[in-house]
Amino acid sequence: MSKADKRIDLNCDTGESFGVYRSGEDERLLDIVTSANIACGYHAGDPATMRRMVGLCAERGVAIGAHPGLPDMAGFGRREMAISPQEAYDMTVYQVGALYGFVRAEGAVMRHVKPHGALYNMAAADAALAEAIAEAVRRVDAALVLVGLAGSELIRAGIRAGLPTAEEVFADRRYRPDGTLVPRREPGAMIADEAEAVRQVLRLAAEGRAQTVCVHGDGPHALQFAALVRQGLQDAGWLLAPVTAHNGSEAGGRS
Repeated sequence: MSKADKRIDLNCDTGESFGVYRSGEDERLLDIVTSANIACGYHAGDPATMRRMVGLCAERGVAIGAHPGLPDMAGFGRREMAISPQEAYDMTVYQVGALYGFVRAEGAVMRHVKPHGALYNMAAADAALAEAIAEAVRRVDAALVLVGLAGSELIRAGIRAGLPTAEEVFADRRYRPDGTLVPRREPGAMIADEAEAVRQVLRLAAEGRAQTVCVHGDGPHALQFAALVRQGLQDAGWLLAPVTAHNGSEAGGRS
């Protein structure tokens, strides 16, 4: 791999507070990551939080993305629901459109879309749901990058829809042999050891499986994980830049 090819994005899920409830340390994470996936009000988030997060990202030069999920705040969008492809399409258009409005109002630019939680995992395996989500993103803005699990149905659907795509790996999640994520309900699904997380990221990046790396913003070690992963990637010669920079846009990144 040439030095020019060694670019990678570091993203986190943000804006997952709502009302008087606070989740994560968004402002400090935005000083570490290059892209942010902002909750759009279904699994978490609210209008005031969305507006605030868009402004913070714009101030820091962090790429802004929509993070649509299932309508399940009680379960934080991590419980599967029996939805049709049409419902997946409608949910995606609705949530991406909501954040899109705040982005435009703040004079910023939306760069990507990454489904959240159970919706993300369902679309990784279900081709019909993946097609519906990809079509929703395409119809809202065909320049948006669709972020999905590396090697998943969602990535394949995005490619078929003509969207730029970014294959994602996780710093703090363990994988099954087939490349899918170990479900959170199973023991050992989450990686708590920072050194193990960095080793996993570097291995997956070296294998060419990653264009973007996720650190969950609501995790107990999110700040430490994000900082160590960033440093580990830089020490290994990777240049950190938003996913959109891999697709020829004018978006910049922090080295």
